[in-house]
Amino acid sequence: MEAPQLQTEREGDAGVAPEPLLIARNITKSFGHVQALSNAYIDVRAGEIVALVGDNGAGKSTLIKVLSGAHRHDAGEILVRGQSVSINNPNDAFDLGIATVYQDLALLPSRDVVANLYVGRELTNNGILDRRKMTEEANRVVRQLRTNLPSVHTPVRFLSGGQRQAVAIARVVHFGAEILLLDEPTAALGVKEAHEMLTLIEHLKEQDKGIIVVSHNLAHVFRICDRITVLRHGQTVGTLIKEETDSTEVVRMITGADLL
Repeated sequence: MEAPQLQTEREGDAGVAPEPLLIARNITKSFGHVQALSNAYIDVRAGEIVALVGDNGAGKSTLIKVLSGAHRHDAGEILVRGQSVSINNPNDAFDLGIATVYQDLALLPSRDVVANLYVGRELTNNGILDRRKMTEEANRVVRQLRTNLPSVHTPVRFLSGGQRQAVAIARVVHFGAEILLLDEPTAALGVKEAHEMLTLIEHLKEQDKGIIVVSHNLAHVFRICDRITVLRHGQTVGTLIKEETDSTEVVRMITGADLL
């Protein structure tokens, strides 16, 4: 199957849409005899949220791990800001402004929000930890993202699931991520916290981040996403503009009922 053609115009726009921040095309990845991805495609622009959907085993996690540098693809091309790039590890991805927030979050429960934001990147002044500066910056990024954290001095273990997600997202945004890959950000959250997380993602869109959201929740997808890319059996079967589709069509593409 050939990769879907890149959409160059949006419905109702007078001109050509901005060039995508990220394009992944013809991505192929095998694990032994298992073909996880075959000619997969996705792209995202600044100030846009793209949902990546598909059934279990469709290849969503593998594609995200290729983009994040956790897996190396066997074939295909990744372009960032129009330039072909090589992503061999997560550091390569982050240097390109790509950051992934997985469900496990990789936070330190016993440390506070400030420490978690700066873990591995602590600020010093004359060789001494500059806690004051880190606290100021932590408060600034929390205000910028309009999160509902009680205090940046709160240990992470006392935060709710949604608040922990916010800390993980704040950490990568603070250090310059422009392309965010969010793996099931609302999967483990209750109704109220899921609403708050979706609102946070919308705020990131307002800051011109390019955001790819992996999700099984189509209600959440249709609330926040601009476009929906569907994977089936490791292949991209289409990308839909939200206003031009509905959940029934998306489910048909996920399950293969569109072929009947």
